[in-house]
Amino acid sequence: MTRLSLLSILFLVLVSGALNAQTRNDITPHILKMEDRADVIDRWTEDKLDTLVPELMRREGIDMWVLVAREYNEDPVLLTMLPATWQSSRRTTILLFSDPGDGQPVERMAVARYNIGFFETQWFPDEQPDQWARFGDIVEEKNPERIAVNYSDDFALADGISHTDFINLSNSLSPEMQDRIVSAENLAIGWLETRTQEEKIVYRQINRIAHNIVAEGLSEQVITPGITTTEDVQWWYRDRIRDLNLTAWFHPSVSVQREETPEEDGDFSSSEGKNVILPGDLIHVDFGIQYLRLSTDTQRNAYVLKQGETEAPQGLQDALTTGKRLQDILTGQFQTGRAGNEILSKALEQAEAEDINATIYTHPIGYHGHAAGPTIGLWDQQGGVPGKGDYPLYPNTAHSIELNAEVYIPEWDKQILMKLEEDAIYDGEQTYYIDDRAEDLYLIPRQL
Repeated sequence: MTRLSLLSILFLVLVSGALNAQTRNDITPHILKMEDRADVIDRWTEDKLDTLVPELMRREGIDMWVLVAREYNEDPVLLTMLPATWQSSRRTTILLFSDPGDGQPVERMAVARYNIGFFETQWFPDEQPDQWARFGDIVEEKNPERIAVNYSDDFALADGISHTDFINLSNSLSPEMQDRIVSAENLAIGWLETRTQEEKIVYRQINRIAHNIVAEGLSEQVITPGITTTEDVQWWYRDRIRDLNLTAWFHPSVSVQREETPEEDGDFSSSEGKNVILPGDLIHVDFGIQYLRLSTDTQRNAYVLKQGETEAPQGLQDALTTGKRLQDILTGQFQTGRAGNEILSKALEQAEAEDINATIYTHPIGYHGHAAGPTIGLWDQQGGVPGKGDYPLYPNTAHSIELNAEVYIPEWDKQILMKLEEDAIYDGEQTYYIDDRAEDLYLIPRQL
């Protein structure tokens, strides 16, 4: 055998191995050990406290922002400002930002028993035993015009102060200062929803990790048609997440649509129950992880090949194409300052014009799965969502492009819901998928 022939065979073996690895999705992106994660989280947090908080306070015309929590009853915003090694607040924790104006740096401090990471305490019990009295003294000294506190009618994530803490806060202030209390709703949402350049870069890796886990679960490595149930796959995902030292922010959902089952009614509040996965099934997965304080939310679909098949029925492939077109219609309506309800109505109007039977229920994503920012429809509120849907779209925010298209499948002689969800960034000019989107159905078994 010639040297050229040997090299040719070696090349083919390497290519085949690479294809097999790519097809199996068995290359998991690097996951940091816990100590390194803490370093990254703290660097990101301190940078955002230094740069984003002043920007938001000045955007909203706020010169003092106060966050209050007690241990195990934490304000969701305050939790994201704590060091990575803090699992909760300590006793009563008060964080305070004060803008002295005239372009001076925004001061940040704590009124607490301890220094809190990036906040140095200004309460010294030997001098003033009463914590709330010390807080009141600081407010009087700073003399702010508007004191923003985290309460909100519409956004749970911006409604973090408890009734007791609000009463204590108010009672510690003079009547004049009490009149200056305003809602910090837009500050809280702005802090939670805004992604920095570093976060946007690493978010791709986080999504890649999630996508690889989804792909592994939707393969013959996990699924044996005729034996494996949808519940088996759900619990495999939970175990796999734990094996990788990650966390899930919701229990994964795995369901099937098939030729001989009734049409779906679209009620997402109901549970389908356990199903044995069979050849000819369209499997749907809804899956999310949290890593480095950022969340993912992904819905993808796989087809289980029947004997002799090498691809999914054309009707299912066309349904995915319709779903992707609906994604494009929706993201094409993203525009800075446009409210979620307006984005929803314009996207549905265009979908109807293109004869797509659409349901849109897109939400922000970031520190939380269903995160702060504009809600763009709920599955049972396609006419708009009062309050959360009225909030405007801002640049450098992340969104789960979640929706479905009802499509007729000729091979099955029935309608199905092609349900899709992919995480995307809106940068102020364009919307792009953080780690691309699913362009094809997964196939079980994989085809080379």
